[in-house]
Formats: sequence, C-alpha cells, structure tokens
Amino acid sequence: MVSSRRSLVGMLACAAGAALALSGGPLPGGAGPTEVVTLSPSQAVSLVTVAVSPAQAAQAAFSRMTEAQRVGQLFMVGGPATGIGSATVTAVSRYHVGNLILTGRTYTGSSAVRAITSAADALTTGAATAGVPLFVATDQEGGYVRVLQGPGFSWMPTALTQGTWSDSLLTARAATWGSEVRWSGVDVNLAPVLDTVSQSFAASNAPIGRYQREYGYTPTVVADKGTSFLRGMRSTGLAVTAKHFPGLGRVTGNTDVTARVTDTVTTRTSADLLPFRSAVASGLDLMMVSSAYYSRIDASRPAVFSPTVVTTMIRGDLRFAGVVVSDDLGNAAAVQAWSPGARAVDFIAAGGDLVLTVNPTVVPAMVGAVIARVAWDASFRAKVDAAALRVLTLKAAHGLLAPRLATDGILGPLTVSALQGWLGVPRTGRLDTTTVVRLQSRVGTVPDGAWGPASMAALQSYLGTYRDGARTWNTRTVALLQRYLNTQL
Repeated sequence: MVSSRRSLVGMLACAAGAALALSGGPLPGGAGPTEVVTLSPSQAVSLVTVAVSPAQAAQAAFSRMTEAQRVGQLFMVGGPATGIGSATVTAVSRYHVGNLILTGRTYTGSSAVRAITSAADALTTGAATAGVPLFVATDQEGGYVRVLQGPGFSWMPTALTQGTWSDSLLTARAATWGSEVRWSGVDVNLAPVLDTVSQSFAASNAPIGRYQREYGYTPTVVADKGTSFLRGMRSTGLAVTAKHFPGLGRVTGNTDVTARVTDTVTTRTSADLLPFRSAVASGLDLMMVSSAYYSRIDASRPAVFSPTVVTTMIRGDLRFAGVVVSDDLGNAAAVQAWSPGARAVDFIAAGGDLVLTVNPTVVPAMVGAVIARVAWDASFRAKVDAAALRVLTLKAAHGLLAPRLATDGILGPLTVSALQGWLGVPRTGRLDTTTVVRLQSRVGTVPDGAWGPASMAALQSYLGTYRDGARTWNTRTVALLQRYLNTQL
C-alpha cells in the first residue's frame, strides 16, 4: 500500500546514522550475510525520523543535479520488457535519462521482470542521474494491451469487459493486478484509457474501439469505471496515467501508424472530457496527451505540441498539477514530420513534463536539442526546471527519493527492516519467525518459519536469478534482494 511504502521512507531516512549509533560503529567484525545483526524493539522505534515533504525532497534532489541531469528527468526511454538493450542503457548512463518504459510483450513472468527492473535501477549512479531512481513504466490496461504476462501476472480482460463489473469488484481486481505489477519493480502504469467511443462508432475507431480499450460507450460510464480502475491500481503504490487527452474516441486513424489523425468534434467543453476531469479529482498522477489534431481546439498543431491543450486545458481548465506525459514521440507516425529534437522541444514548450519515446536511438538528438534551447532561452529553461521539479516531486511522493539500501550483501538490521516494510510486518530489524513466514508466502514456498534450502531456492527464483543450491543466506542473494527492495521503496 502507499502508506506502508511512505512509512518505509521515514524509517530509511535516518538509516545510516541510526545503524552506526545502535551498533556502536560498523557492523561487528564486518558481519557476513549469515551473521544477522538484530535490533531490540526499543532500538527499532528509534529509527523513526522527521518526515520530509515530497516538495522538499524534490528540491534537494534538484539542487544537487547538473543541468543535463535535470533535463534527463524529462525523458522516458523505451526498452524491451524482455531485456533492455544497449541503446537504452546508454540513454540512462550517458544522456542522464531518468525514466524507463518497458515495451513490447514478455511472457516469461514476474521473476524475469524483477531481474530487469533491478538491473535498470542499478544504472542510476551519481554520474548518471545524481542517484535518483528511474520511474519504470509499462502499459498494463488489460485485453490486447498487456505488456507483462506469464506466471505472476493474472489475466486481465479488456476494459470493455471490466466496465461491466461493479465499481467495488473492479477496484478490488485492479488492486490485485496493481500489486502484481508493483512487485515486479514497475512504478507507473500508463493506464487507464479514458477515451469515450460511442457504440455505433467503435468498430470504425482504430486506436480504441477496435481493441475494446474503452470502459463503456458514454462519458459517465467511462468516468465511473475508469476511476474505479484508477483507485484500485493507485492503492498499491503505483502511479497511474489517464490517456489520451483530450480523447481518441472521435477519430478513425491510429496515431501510432497514421499521420495527421484529426478529431473534428471535440471542443474545450465537450462531455467527453468528463472522465479526465473525474480522474484528476480522484488523485491522478500523470496525464498523457494525444498526438492527434483537434480542429475545434487548435487546428494548427497536434495536441501534444499545443499550449492550448497542455497549458490552457490540462493545467487551467482541469487544474491538474501532476506530470503531463506525451504519447510516443519516437516511432509514432503522427510526429514524423518533426525532427526528434523539435518533438521534444515543442512538447516542453507547450507545457509538457515527460517526453516519452519508445525508440531509444532518438534520445541523443532529443536531449541535445533541449539542452541547446536551455542555453539561450531563459523562458524555456524555466519550463524545464519546473517540469523537472514536478517529475521529482511525484517520485518523492511515491518513495523513490528515500535513502537507499547499500547492496553490500549483508543481511543487517536496515535490510531486514526494509524487508519487513515491504512485507507489511512490524519493523523490528530482526529476521524473526513472522518475517520469515511472510517472506516464504510472498516468494511461493511452504510458510513453515524455517529458512532453509527450499526457501533460498524460492527466493532466488522470485528474484529472477539462478538457483545456486545455497542452504541459507549468502552474499549474492542478499545483494540481489537489496537491489530489488530498492525498487520497492
């Protein structure tokens, strides 16, 4: 749950100093992974610290960043869900990109995704992102649009089917799906789809209706069911995204494969905007902007490059203060008439925050163009800085700016306390029976409270690594667990 993750932030914020104070210095004798250092209940209580607001944490991270690192927070780069490639790694390590979207499809299950997200998290060094973790996103809507599949991920029907359920059932199911996604190391779901398609037009609507991505055929139903899905997903700690503002329900073409897709119906006061307004009222984290044209709003530019859409409507009419993310600006046919650099600059100039490109090879041109514009345009630089702070504030609100565990392979009190926070059991700093039983249940082995070879094998499988035959905790597995727990803060 969000609350437990944020309380873990507070616990870890004073972790380094508290650990030394309680143990009288470094872990005794360079304690190995099987030499578990424990805390008494009274000592564990002392790990509480004064809370820092998301805005304060964001400002602190922003202040220690270089300009290039701040610009990098404005990008979300694609990488295959089966394993991110060298171009994606370079985008993070060399161009300071601060966010990742897992693309395509994976059918190998949640363990394999955990290994990928943990490895991606390790890329966020001081030189790359000033130590700020990645927001890892994916598309997990249901039906035809489910990037993450296989063992550990439940079947999700189409949104149209989800929309026939009661609000309470949909929220409960979304919470289950959200937990599975969150436990795989993903932070952001690029869902729900809040576009409204009429029943008579659905078959002609290529981006939404053809794939049953709509929750219903009226704005009221879409608002009701879409926000039910949103609440369930968000209750697990995932950041959620409404898309594709101001709606793709009135077009025939798909912007991914068709240029100059145009909506000739939607206006600033259309009823079809109701679902987006409801999502904002329900605690929306991100708003994704369509790359179609809207002739009755701004006929000269796609929505994603339109100040009228991004600033006047999203920020003004909807009063949305969260992160505005683009639809794909890498491979989409709708934006190929613009150079990669112009796509990034124009979106940010319109008031956008997060440039999404599923194609990592365009990142150098995009980042270079933004940095070049910042160098001479003070107004644009102010927009870049404001956008970076919004992204960082959202990361802080979801626990990503908390102090992190050292991946030293030592199962000491800080690691155990973080593990207990993730498992939702009392944080004693001791690897007690309650903790062992809950961990065994989580990783899918017999919850008997005795940690041995079977438990080690199950944990290693859960973490997406090979089984090494260990009979109890070893340094390699503890380090992998620490790396994974850092994705769960």
